[in-house]
Amino acid sequence: MTPAWILDIFAALMLVVAAVSAARLVVARPWQRGSALLDTDVSHLLMGIAMAGMLASGLTTLSNTAWVVIFALLTAWFAFRVLVDARANGVRALAGGHCAPHLVHGAAMVFMFGALAGPAGGGGSGMSGMDGSSGSAMQTLRYPTLAFVFALILIGYSIWDIDQLSGRRYSTTPARVAPVAVAVPAMVGAEPATATLPSPRATGAAAADGVPSGSAASAEARPAPGGYGGGAAARGLLLSPATTVGCRIAMGVTMALMLLLMI
Repeated sequence: MTPAWILDIFAALMLVVAAVSAARLVVARPWQRGSALLDTDVSHLLMGIAMAGMLASGLTTLSNTAWVVIFALLTAWFAFRVLVDARANGVRALAGGHCAPHLVHGAAMVFMFGALAGPAGGGGSGMSGMDGSSGSAMQTLRYPTLAFVFALILIGYSIWDIDQLSGRRYSTTPARVAPVAVAVPAMVGAEPATATLPSPRATGAAAADGVPSGSAASAEARPAPGGYGGGAAARGLLLSPATTVGCRIAMGVTMALMLLLMI
């Protein structure tokens, strides 16, 4: 049995991810007219809450069925975004795109909640047996081979993100958002549902950094012009692509660990 304190640490980490994602949503104000929905932050917020409940029974919120429905919808959304991006960028949308990892995360969450085979697996809430607090054996998943495949893919994406983050390919300043959006694939750090048309100056800067202009990576590498006034550094870091990727790494590592523990 995995020590409860280890699971509690990861549960706390997921709550931190959820809190950061909620703060990003508040600061970015996606509900205002002209703002784009920050779908990855919504996804991270929901996954952080759900995974904290999986790891610590006292943090359980919704039932397994409710989470399956929620993450099935998120998976469908990111599948659509991956398809749109693949049509524009080809195979690299799967290899180095920023929507594909979220698609895998969503599918893994659907699998974990839908494939429970442990003592509390029926219509219960979360994975209450995982930390041993309920006195029952740790819950397991049906189709352990599929769980192992999911874990390997999540580890692979996490290693890729760590490599890109350590190489400073992701900016620590917020991505530029123009007032006029166009309907092309968007995979900037904050990852709104619509992309923005880059200015010639921003395109040239991205190309100078060795990032193809007009690509998803160039949008993610492009800093926002100007400052925010008071608290600019903290707000800039909060909304930066590096923060998004850091949350994604934490989610991927934690999710892979949970899948391996429940095989």
